[in-house]
Amino acid sequence: MSRFALSLSRGIGRVTEAALGPYQTAIVRIGFAATWLLFLLREFPHRQEMYGPDGPWSWNLARQLIANNHAFTILMWSDSQAWFETVYALAVLSSALLLLGWHTRAMSVLFMVGVLSLQNRSVFMGDGGDNVIHLMAIYLVFTRCGQVWSLDERRARRARAAQALGELPRPDRAGPALWAVLGLALALATGAGWLDTGWLVVFWALWAVQGLWWCVERRAPHSEPRMLLDIVANLVHNAALLVIMAEACLIYSTAGWYKIQGSRWQDGTAVHYPLHLDYFSPWPALSDLLSSSSVLVLLVTYGTVAAQVAFPFTLLNRRVKNVLLAFMMTEHAVIAVVLGLPFFSLAMIAADAVFLPTPFLRRLGAWAARGRRRLAQHRVRPSLPGSRLRQHADEAPEHTHAGTTA
Repeated sequence: MSRFALSLSRGIGRVTEAALGPYQTAIVRIGFAATWLLFLLREFPHRQEMYGPDGPWSWNLARQLIANNHAFTILMWSDSQAWFETVYALAVLSSALLLLGWHTRAMSVLFMVGVLSLQNRSVFMGDGGDNVIHLMAIYLVFTRCGQVWSLDERRARRARAAQALGELPRPDRAGPALWAVLGLALALATGAGWLDTGWLVVFWALWAVQGLWWCVERRAPHSEPRMLLDIVANLVHNAALLVIMAEACLIYSTAGWYKIQGSRWQDGTAVHYPLHLDYFSPWPALSDLLSSSSVLVLLVTYGTVAAQVAFPFTLLNRRVKNVLLAFMMTEHAVIAVVLGLPFFSLAMIAADAVFLPTPFLRRLGAWAARGRRRLAQHRVRPSLPGSRLRQHADEAPEHTHAGTTA
């Protein structure tokens, strides 16, 4: 019993003391924000036909469907052109800011609002990659995905450097201003009756928690309420991270088992047919080259099924998992080129990134930082007041504690 109690206490301490997987959640945040941002920019000339007034799925049809399934989309608040352009611009801006890690708590919520609003407006305008983005946009709200590789982390690092030098850190004025603006927008939506009761509770709870966090952090940063907020945030983050990992495993396992039941996958010819469809042949010569080898088609077909079915079980062995993970990411990259599905492949690679090992992600961050410094060496930096503080902050070691950067 004492051993069991000791193991249990260690497990509880591990999931409450820190937000696990800071690099994994950061790469997932960057991957999905970049995928959605690139998609919105790529389809900007066609936005009216996909999600706007010129689409085949009209605003009235969307309203009738949403009245039955109660899906969330703020595009149903108005059918005006100005409102559609505002929502589309909000989706683009929130994706870019979430990618950079600027106030990630608020941006993750706005990112979710943008994704759900556009996708639920035209439910027949998507593929498997859009479904993954749809789910991950919701999960990211509950993660502390700005601990590393974010502007939030850099701001916190500079604040710690200022305190180490005995200086007062620069106050964050953008955060309270953003909180007040979002609160006003939420109050207007509540007063107009545009939100269902469930979403109303969710958004007001997120807004109130963020205000409480800022108030406690400002007034009593080392008090017991601050520690309690950290523990709760760590628990929610770790639970959301577990859900993200389970979702990725579920996607692959269900896809693999459903493929086994198909006759084309059983006889090894399933990959052959998409290569001869014009819709999935951006490079006809390359498609013909790959489909000309029956042995290669057979190996790719059976290899895909085997990898998808086996992937959840490989998590029990780190080395096998890493090898299969590299294979699946390579396969998605090939799908992006050969079948012309770049955003689907990017979404799946971003989902796979949650299983990447931490040492590899650390090296990846070090390579990126080294490249950034080399680019910065070619610039002429003027000597400004406070440069010593900024230099000290930039040279400080990376901070992986949850703190206030999540």
